[in-house]
Amino acid sequence: MSTGTRPALARFAGNVPRAAVAVAAALALAACGSGTEKTEGAEPSGGSSASTSSAGAFPVTVEHKYGSTTIDAEPKKVVTLGLSDQDAVLALGVKPVGSVDWFKEEPYGKWPWTKDKWGSTPPQIVGERDEYNIEKIAALKPDLIVAQYSGMKKEQYDTLSKIAKVVAQPKEHPDYGAPWQVMTRQIGKALGRTPETEKLITDVDARFKAVRDKHPEWAGKTLTVADSFEAGKYSAFTKTDPKAIFFSELGFELKPEIDALAKPGWNVAELSAEKLNVLEADRLVWVTSSTEANERIKAEPLYKKLKVNQEKRDLFVPYQDPDVGAAFSFNTVLSIPYAIDEIEPLLTAVK
Repeated sequence: MSTGTRPALARFAGNVPRAAVAVAAALALAACGSGTEKTEGAEPSGGSSASTSSAGAFPVTVEHKYGSTTIDAEPKKVVTLGLSDQDAVLALGVKPVGSVDWFKEEPYGKWPWTKDKWGSTPPQIVGERDEYNIEKIAALKPDLIVAQYSGMKKEQYDTLSKIAKVVAQPKEHPDYGAPWQVMTRQIGKALGRTPETEKLITDVDARFKAVRDKHPEWAGKTLTVADSFEAGKYSAFTKTDPKAIFFSELGFELKPEIDALAKPGWNVAELSAEKLNVLEADRLVWVTSSTEANERIKAEPLYKKLKVNQEKRDLFVPYQDPDVGAAFSFNTVLSIPYAIDEIEPLLTAVK
C-alpha cells in the first residue's frame, strides 16, 4: 500500500482488520462538499459534556500552520478533523459533535480506550481523512474546528474559517509529524483546559518513564517498525510516525537510515524485498492486519536471511483483536496507556 501524497494516512489507517478491504477503501475517499456558507441541518446526538474549563481561561490565542486563532469563549460544539484528534478532546471531557472517518470505519465506540467516553453519543461523520464535507460541518454549527493530526490545506482552512474558529496543525512540525504532546497542548489550549491538559501529559509521560525504568535493557537497542499490505512491498516507519515515536519513548533507538530512504514529507520508507536488510535491528516490530500477512512476510526468502528473523527478535503485532497496533498507531493521551499495557509483555518475551 502506498502512502501516495498523503503521508501517514495509509499507515495510520492500517488499523482495520481486513487488509484487502482497507486497500480498496483507500482508493475511494468520501467526496468533499463545495459549499462555504452555513446551512441548516439536523443536530447530531453528540455534543460537549459538562464543562470543566475555567471561566477565566478565555480569550485564548493558538498559533498554528496558517497563522493564529483567537477563541473568545468556551467552545460548546467541537468538530475534529484530525485522524486522532478526537482522543485528546474526549480526554478533556468534551464529545466532538463531528469527526472524520477512515476506510469507512467509524471513529467512535470501537477502540477500548475511547468506548466508554463516547458512550451512546456518536459524532456526525463529516468527511474521510483529509476530504471534508463542508456542508455537513456547517450544518453542525460548531464554534471550534480542530485539525491537528491532519493534512489540512490552506484553501480548506480559509473555507472552514468562515464557519467557525479553526485551529490547524502545529506550525513547527510537518503534517502528521507533531509529537502527541504538542497536539494535545494545542487542543487543550483551544478548549481552555490547559491545567487539565498538562496533568494528562504528565501522567502519560510518567507511564513511559516507568516502563523505561523497568526495562533499562531497552536503552540503546535499535528498533524498527514495519508493515506490508501486499506481496513484495514493505514499509519502514520514519521518526515522525506515531508508531516510531511510541517506541522511542519506550527507550529504543530508531534507525536514521530509514529516514534517509523516505521521500520528503513521507512517514515511511517504501522497500522492495531486495531492500529488507534495512530492517535489521535489535528489535523489529511488524504491525499487520492478518495471520496471512504474517505468514507471507515470514515466507519471503530474503526476509529469512535477516538475522533479526533468524534470531527471533522480530515481533508480529496485530492492529486489532487485540487492538495493540491501533493503540500505538494513534499514540494519543488515551491510547498510549492501553498500548503500553499490551506491548510491554510482548516486547519482554523477545530475547
